Amino acid sequence: MGGAVLRILGFELKGLAGIGLWVLRRRHGVPEGATVVTYAKEQAFMLGLMTFAMAVETVIVDLLLVAFDVPAWIRYTVLAADVYGLLFSAMLAATCATRPHVVTPSELRVRYAAYFDLRVPLDRIAAVRTSRNYNEDGMVTVKDGRLTVAVASQTNMTIELTEPIIVVRPLGARAEVTSIRLFADFPDQALIALGAGQSALS
Repeated sequence: MGGAVLRILGFELKGLAGIGLWVLRRRHGVPEGATVVTYAKEQAFMLGLMTFAMAVETVIVDLLLVAFDVPAWIRYTVLAADVYGLLFSAMLAATCATRPHVVTPSELRVRYAAYFDLRVPLDRIAAVRTSRNYNEDGMVTVKDGRLTVAVASQTNMTIELTEPIIVVRPLGARAEVTSIRLFADFPDQALIALGAGQSALS
């Protein structure tokens, strides 16, 4: 239980740092010469719409609480919860934009915001193909030996591994997987980068 709490606090700190990187137009964990594989564009519109709706709701609810003369402590509690919701939305958008998937000459780094980070050595990759799925369940899931890292319930790439690897899920649970499904804004570019990296290793 304590480990999960520490991981959640870590997510919050990474989220705040992500906002700073976003403002500075910088990315985390992208070494020189690496290929950036973004995944945030598919959810950007919906996330922006949700954030706008939350901001409007925050203002309206606060005005209503004032109009009905609700005790101050209730009003401030509700306001704090609403403001945190807006901050969470900003942190999610920022960390998705500043922590992309990354392909280097030696590994594929699969990420989702501040919540998931997996390094896959390129020599463990047996095959890569595009494969579109629109009904993925959850953000980071493991089922039947397959890791799924979805964006807006979608994936469009499948990676088969030569042997099992261990993944650590957001709250610390470990699982063994032999394939990975993920989403990339431009999957063809990711395929080219992974193909070039595998050729360099062979």
